[in-house]
Amino acid sequence: MMQHKFVEFMPSELSEGILYISMEYNTVKHKCCCGCGEDIVTPLNPTDWKLLYDGETISLSPSVGNWNLQCRSHYFIKHSKVQWCGSWSESQVKEGKEQDQLNKEKHFSSANKPNKQNIFNNLWKKFKFW
Repeated sequence: MMQHKFVEFMPSELSEGILYISMEYNTVKHKCCCGCGEDIVTPLNPTDWKLLYDGETISLSPSVGNWNLQCRSHYFIKHSKVQWCGSWSESQVKEGKEQDQLNKEKHFSSANKPNKQNIFNNLWKKFKFW
């Protein structure tokens, strides 16, 4: 069972088995769950990880795949428990990275386009005020 700790700033030294959560900086950090000692950073945003806090436990999604580390560990953190997943092949890692990039491009391109409903609502508010 992992513990969690809400912090403003990340400590310089992380302790094993603790998820450090900075809501101010939308970041979760922890030591790799395999025990290799590497620090794992999971940024919270619409195109990366999402955090669920139910008042007692923490869940992160999607899974944590440490493909750039020697350990290549792969796991979910659900209800503060580590759920191990199988390793991915190089082609699966490549496809996952490509899908991540497409998701980011889609999110940020749509975020920059004006929303027709928002434009209508703003014009309606101005008209009502007038």
